[in-house]
Amino acid sequence: MSSLQVLQLQATPSSCAAHVSSKRHHFEALEACSSMALLKQHHSRLIKLGLSTDNDSMGRLIKFCAISENGDFDYALHLFDTLPHPDAFIYNTIIRGYLQRQQPAHCILFYLQMLQHSVVPNKFTFPCLIRACCLGNAVEEGAQIHAHIFKFGFATDVFCLNNLIHMFVNFQALENARRIFDKMPSRDVVSWTTLMSGYAQLGLVDEAFEIFELMPKKNSVSWNAIIAAYVQSNRFHEAFALFNRMRDEKVPLDKYVAASMLSACTGLGALEQGKWIHGYIQNSGIELDTKLATTIIDMYCKCGCLDKAYETFKGLSCKGISSWNCMIGGFAVHGKGKAAIELLKEMEKEAVAPDNITFLNILSACAHSGLVEEGRHYFRYMTEVYGIEHRMEHYGCMVDLLGRAGLLDEAKRLIDRMPMSPDVGVLGALFGACRIHRNIELGEQVGKRVIELEPENSGRYVLLANLYADAGRWDDVANVRRMMNERGVKKVPGFSVIELKGVVSEFIAGGTSHPETKDIYAKVDEMLGCIRSVGYVPQTEGGVNDLIEEEGENPSYYHSEKLAIALGLLKTRPGETFRIKKNLRVCRDCHQASKLISKVFNREIIVRDRNRFHHFKDGECSCKDYW
Repeated sequence: MSSLQVLQLQATPSSCAAHVSSKRHHFEALEACSSMALLKQHHSRLIKLGLSTDNDSMGRLIKFCAISENGDFDYALHLFDTLPHPDAFIYNTIIRGYLQRQQPAHCILFYLQMLQHSVVPNKFTFPCLIRACCLGNAVEEGAQIHAHIFKFGFATDVFCLNNLIHMFVNFQALENARRIFDKMPSRDVVSWTTLMSGYAQLGLVDEAFEIFELMPKKNSVSWNAIIAAYVQSNRFHEAFALFNRMRDEKVPLDKYVAASMLSACTGLGALEQGKWIHGYIQNSGIELDTKLATTIIDMYCKCGCLDKAYETFKGLSCKGISSWNCMIGGFAVHGKGKAAIELLKEMEKEAVAPDNITFLNILSACAHSGLVEEGRHYFRYMTEVYGIEHRMEHYGCMVDLLGRAGLLDEAKRLIDRMPMSPDVGVLGALFGACRIHRNIELGEQVGKRVIELEPENSGRYVLLANLYADAGRWDDVANVRRMMNERGVKKVPGFSVIELKGVVSEFIAGGTSHPETKDIYAKVDEMLGCIRSVGYVPQTEGGVNDLIEEEGENPSYYHSEKLAIALGLLKTRPGETFRIKKNLRVCRDCHQASKLISKVFNREIIVRDRNRFHHFKDGECSCKDYW
């Protein structure tokens, strides 16, 4: 029989069908492959079948090796090298494998190799290359990939163009992103959302909102993007307005929108809204992952509802380290130092290793509670037991702890022994302690240094002016005021926020914008009259009325906190607790007045200021006047 006859016999329909059937069988077996050992067996069979150079067959092997969790990328490269003419699918698979391994430069080099071998890329080639450019911040290469997308005929492919918009957003080149968007023949919701998110990420929230309003179709992703933009810009009222509009339009609330709105509740101290969102999560079956659970705990902690935060924490079946840290931090800002330490011990019993944030919160808890010995212990403990090096923040907490306790010399020695130069946070902690304990000499020295490190922070100037006022050095007070004017530094205006029955009201000192202003001021006068009868005497911050940090030029008896308390008394039932959030530190006068109001009116008033929580009850404060 001649060789031609043999070939003809081998090519009969029955033999071809058997070959195709065997090939299909191996493809099906490959789909169920779960290990490299099995894959190598399939590779051997393909060699026996004469398919070792077949792109369709070998491409499936390479895909498992390059992409699968159980694959072996080096083996994928070995298989690639055995192929005489790999196709675009195989090149794309290797590029994707490099991308999964965070090797963006190799992605681009492999693409160049693809072009050198005259393999024409397809629409699946470019999204991975674009992500590689983003990962490697390869701006020049990204521009070349942009050109290739048009060169190879994908100028109308929405998927490729969406990825290009994402790349230019990543490069903060919004003009390029907008140009691509404007020239797209058709856009989907991803196109709109990607561009909108780009504006939001650069803080251009109003421009992002304009794009959002123009969107022909909005989904939960686009709603979350715009709500998150307002939350991240601390524009919480507008975030709430959008959230309410979203609910009116019957858009389902997913875990991402829930997390953003919980952050908005945290920012405003809007506990009732936060409780509603938590209840919705529980009743709608939204997955309560570690991140969302931590956001809920953080919301309760920062809205002054520590019991509910702890109840949520205890109810978690699986607690990640972020949940532990959040709860410990919650105890810290509420002045529950011993509870924070007990939770650390429980964490260790559960075999959850603390990290640097855990100890930062523990040291903060000690600082807020005046636990000096415990603070010293855990400052050593974190390095001696866990090998966690002290960071700048840990030194700042220790300086704050020692300074508040009046141990200014020890705090200064600790700063001098730091292995790095102290930043403004560390020096600021010592500066604040000098004001508390009226150490004029050291305070002046540190204060001037802090101002030069942070010349735009009005609070630093105010603190120095108050320090001088305590010493009666009025010429120096005037010099600080002059320095602020020359540098154009403006005081941060103080405000207080209170949420009652889901309505959030914001006050500034002496403000008259609230619709019930007349009743509120009448209630303030009534409050002050009542507490004067039990010993209240108005206090000022060193007599520097136009430079006091807490509120501004208004008389202390019309500070924003007192206005918020008055509304709370007007709108809540006798004996009911209400909560207030301030953007600045509680001043001495408001602190004393709040204690007496809690006693005279038999209320618990919870105030969250810039640094911590104050629980006023029965004429006392949870901070024990240690703030």
